[in-house]
Amino acid sequence: MDTSVVEGTVDAVGPLVLAFDVGSSGTRGGVFDATGTEVPGLSGKSGHAFIADASGTAVIDADEVVAEVAAITDEILGALPAGRGVAGVAMDTFSSSLVGVDADGAAVTPCFTYADTRCHEQVLDLRRELDEEQVHQRTGTRLHTSYTPARLRWLAQDHPQMFTAATRWLTLGEYVYLHLLGTTAVGSAAASWSGMLDRVTGTWDEEMLAAARITADQLSPVHEPDEPIRPLPGSAAATALARRWPALAEADWYPVIGDGLAANIGADAATPGVVGVSAATSGAMRTIVPTAAGRLPSGLWSYRISTERTLLGGAVSDVGRVSSWAESILRVGGPTADAGGRPDGALLDAVLSAEPGEGTPLMLPFLSGERSTGWATGARAHILDLGAATTADQIYRGAMEATALSLGRIAEQLRTVTGPPARIAVGGGMAKGLPGWLQILADVLGTEVVHVRHKRSTLRGTALLALEHLAPGVARSRARTGSRYRPDPARADYYAHRKARFEVAYQALIAGPVG
Repeated sequence: MDTSVVEGTVDAVGPLVLAFDVGSSGTRGGVFDATGTEVPGLSGKSGHAFIADASGTAVIDADEVVAEVAAITDEILGALPAGRGVAGVAMDTFSSSLVGVDADGAAVTPCFTYADTRCHEQVLDLRRELDEEQVHQRTGTRLHTSYTPARLRWLAQDHPQMFTAATRWLTLGEYVYLHLLGTTAVGSAAASWSGMLDRVTGTWDEEMLAAARITADQLSPVHEPDEPIRPLPGSAAATALARRWPALAEADWYPVIGDGLAANIGADAATPGVVGVSAATSGAMRTIVPTAAGRLPSGLWSYRISTERTLLGGAVSDVGRVSSWAESILRVGGPTADAGGRPDGALLDAVLSAEPGEGTPLMLPFLSGERSTGWATGARAHILDLGAATTADQIYRGAMEATALSLGRIAEQLRTVTGPPARIAVGGGMAKGLPGWLQILADVLGTEVVHVRHKRSTLRGTALLALEHLAPGVARSRARTGSRYRPDPARADYYAHRKARFEVAYQALIAGPVG
């Protein structure tokens, strides 16, 4: 971990924010000044991984994450110039997460992640018991394995000892705060992706609490983004925190948010009309709209941020995962000279940058099931139109077109609420490594796509939301952007045909026994 101080650190514009991004592959931390600019030399990271297996398990050790955050804090604050304090601490984590704790705050369960699908049968039970459309309109979420009600129902049924041992249920971010501050609260932006919060009132939904077999007093109080948390004055936690980290003695700790919201804010996609797209292993498309009780399209989720703002969008499980699958299975792209024999990114991108061809197969890219827009949790990938002459490159091209078509279905439902977007900002590893895919996305969406090149934009977004409260009058820096990709009119008919074929195949898929 390199946290050496470089010249200019002391010139950062106060107040300073220490931000954390807890993702699926590691924890990052960094200090940002009041303009939203990352302070050079004050950053750190630590890797981790989900514990996963073929049963659908996908968990992480919550105490490991607490230790990572504490260690990164030690390193960063140890490098902070003398006399500089930190006014705020902010954090985002992957969405969603759940850990049960006992009366002393000790974890009695693993931390379950959004990727854990073992509660699939409980999702089906809830769909039979409840009116899913009403649930969706109230909470902004569908009945799905990634949300809390089915997970708690599964624990109660399949692991009753674990379920009854828990006196409280926390998100991962709340758990970290509890162990560092001695107290905690859940931000409205994190409570929303539990699937149990009323998206308009910001209160816990009674029907979903009953469905999950818990009560409201087993959950934390809900805080708006501008309601920070502090250790109780005079408590052992407050004393320990001030002793270990004097620079944080007066800091406000802001409610933890989801990484999707942080990504939009960090990409400067936080104003109406601007759509943010994250394209990494999984993908998502989101925009921020005023909080309102209007009807929600069936394929989208709506996560309340605050009384005034809501994050509206949809997510897909497979984007970069489709590319990795094709590279591994099809051996497309050719080997490189490295020991791992990884495909050549330039050759892969050349396949995507070429003119589309009619011999390209069509794929339904659901290697890990489907979230938005049909929520078919048991769906799997299908490849259509294969012929004896079909090449590996053509299959790869069809697979990557399919990821764009999946995002296009989310875009169509977003337009019914917001109208055509003014700008689409795309970030993530796919955008950086395969720019040809960005042109495909622009052609499918029929809208200009801007590549967001800002490093650690999710971390930046977490800091920016805290700065809205800490430094409201300070002008912010802008996210760095790269190339712009405009739809090619000559390809409009090709992609219109692909969309129509995709829709027919998709409807046939979800009509089958896929859950």
